[in-house]
Amino acid sequence: MVERRHETAVVDGHRIHFLTAGDPADPPLVLLHGGIIDAAGVSWGAVVEPLAREYRVVAPDLLGYGRSAKPDVTYSLSTHVDVVAAFVETVGLDDPAVAGISMGGGAALGVALRAPERVDRLVLLDSYGLGRELANGHLTRLLAKQGLTNKLAIALMRRSRGFTEASLGNIVHDTDDLSADAVDAVWEEVKRPGVGKAFRSFRAAEVGPDGYRTDFSDRLGGLGVPTLLLHGEHDEVFPHRWSERAAARIPEGEFRLLDDCAHWAPRERPGAVVDLISGFVSP
Repeated sequence: MVERRHETAVVDGHRIHFLTAGDPADPPLVLLHGGIIDAAGVSWGAVVEPLAREYRVVAPDLLGYGRSAKPDVTYSLSTHVDVVAAFVETVGLDDPAVAGISMGGGAALGVALRAPERVDRLVLLDSYGLGRELANGHLTRLLAKQGLTNKLAIALMRRSRGFTEASLGNIVHDTDDLSADAVDAVWEEVKRPGVGKAFRSFRAAEVGPDGYRTDFSDRLGGLGVPTLLLHGEHDEVFPHRWSERAAARIPEGEFRLLDDCAHWAPRERPGAVVDLISGFVSP
């Protein structure tokens, strides 16, 4: 039976916690989680062990999330790209495949665009960084300027597992289909001190008057990394047309639309995610 292990590394002076599983001799696969209330074991908890049967899986808690350090910095996407690139070097991963969901997808793409020779393959799930339009327009801009709504939601989630589950309706197609483990992972994470700080900073840094500030679309034609883009059919956070359009621009890009799925594919469709990653990232 494959078991996950908890490890830490010091990256640019900051403690980064990460999960790892699998044979160190197997090809490395880095998994990057998303924003809001997330960590390695939250988004990727159902797929780490299955993927570790073929790969050396390494899943960090991004700076400001989970058990990693939460310094007073601006948590823009460029900050996450810098830390992820330094983390890969610090841990000693040679040409890993990198998979990222949502904000983590944007970080993975940023790393691959910066140093394509250091990324073997790329998997982007419901990824940030592929468009500028805001899902809720003016409301999203308004929320980015103030953190009170996010703080209130976190306070309510901490008090109620039921409210936590209901809140996941914003990112999943059907909360009734979620495993209890998925809900419990979020509910436990929301109780962690400092949760939400990094996301509020990210949103303030990345949402501007004209939409999302980071959009790599114009650079995709020069991306020299085979890339698989997965996107939930019912995603209301980022539209699936972003991924479909991006796949057409990437020289070795592939697009797969996931049915019965919104924004949280590794928890909504874990079996499909494992199969698709394994089929694309050959050992």
